[in-house]
Amino acid sequence: MFTIRKSVYGSSIIFLVIIMLCMISACFLSYSLGYMAATKKINELENQIQKIQGELANLQTILGSGIQNSTYYTMAVKRLPQLYEQVRKSVVTVKGIMVQHDFFATHYMWVQGSGFVYNFTGQMVIVTNHHVVNDAINITVTFADGNSYPAHVLGSDPYADLAVLSSDAPPNEYHPLEVINSSTLKVGDTVVVVGSPFGLAGSMSIGVISALGRTITEEETRGYPIANVIQTTAPLNPGNSGGPLLNLNGQVVGITTAIVSGSQGISFAIPSNTILREVGDLVTRHMYDKHPWLGVVGVDMTYEIAKAMGTNITYGWLIVQVISGGPADKAGLREGTKTVSIAGEQITIGGDIIIALNGEKITGIDDLSSYLEEHTLPDQTINVTIVRDNTVMTLQVTLGKRPPPS
Repeated sequence: MFTIRKSVYGSSIIFLVIIMLCMISACFLSYSLGYMAATKKINELENQIQKIQGELANLQTILGSGIQNSTYYTMAVKRLPQLYEQVRKSVVTVKGIMVQHDFFATHYMWVQGSGFVYNFTGQMVIVTNHHVVNDAINITVTFADGNSYPAHVLGSDPYADLAVLSSDAPPNEYHPLEVINSSTLKVGDTVVVVGSPFGLAGSMSIGVISALGRTITEEETRGYPIANVIQTTAPLNPGNSGGPLLNLNGQVVGITTAIVSGSQGISFAIPSNTILREVGDLVTRHMYDKHPWLGVVGVDMTYEIAKAMGTNITYGWLIVQVISGGPADKAGLREGTKTVSIAGEQITIGGDIIIALNGEKITGIDDLSSYLEEHTLPDQTINVTIVRDNTVMTLQVTLGKRPPPS
């Protein structure tokens, strides 16, 4: 009996040990699982904290930028009265008379614009738009003090809508403005216009540069583009033409020239680089005839045109017509071969697509015209990269001189 009891007792101890080990294991497993879950939760919380910290940092940057922009805008607005006083004596009103004849009688019409004083190597001149004084007689300039004097056209260029005048004003009337390089301009820069809209002399307006490198055409250009034009939100009205486009330092960065009829907040200015490039010729040679010429007519590529031509090239400038005997014709560039209707418009397709000039990508007429005007001259040979029958090739073209307006 004793032996049996001892065996039962031993078995009971073993059983209790097993139970205790199971309990310990269960506790350890539970702790491990809990620890793992807690660790995961902690990691998730740390990630969330880091994300929140990053968002806070971004928010601080945005707020800081907003404060800086707000400060800059406030400073700009506070400076405007000082800027106006700085430049107002330099801006003039330009007037003239247009004579028109018909079968029954001769008609006279006043034309008016703006201009500004510029010192060309010691000679004081008035810079304005070509279209303000073109074919006008009895031209006068009126200064901020109200004094008016006869003026005469020294030279003009319809392809840049620029004209330079001399006047009979005494030296004390001239307060020249500084014309600086417009290549430093950026979209978003604040600009100021001073001129005579509707004859309201000395009017100021403000805006920003909304685009650069635009191309426009005017009646006097015979369809040829005026290149590298500045687009601005500064309000312009008839009479502003020829006035200065200024930065906040009172320096000329352009000359106001045109508005889009019926638009709001879209107006254009010839860049000051064009003024600096041409003013010497306009004063001394009374003309500017150094506009490069490819001798082609074309349109900007679009997805629809590319589809009609069976090509994947949706950018560039499609040659529609090659002028016989012109630079492009001599270099072997090809014009369109057939006319198709695309969205109700007749387009001649099948010609070469210009995609680069001297390695610079060309996306359309704005790029093409701006590059030619800023970086080339007549008689210069350039590399023209084209796509022909879905094959990319480069041809050398010796540029010509743009024909004079008729």
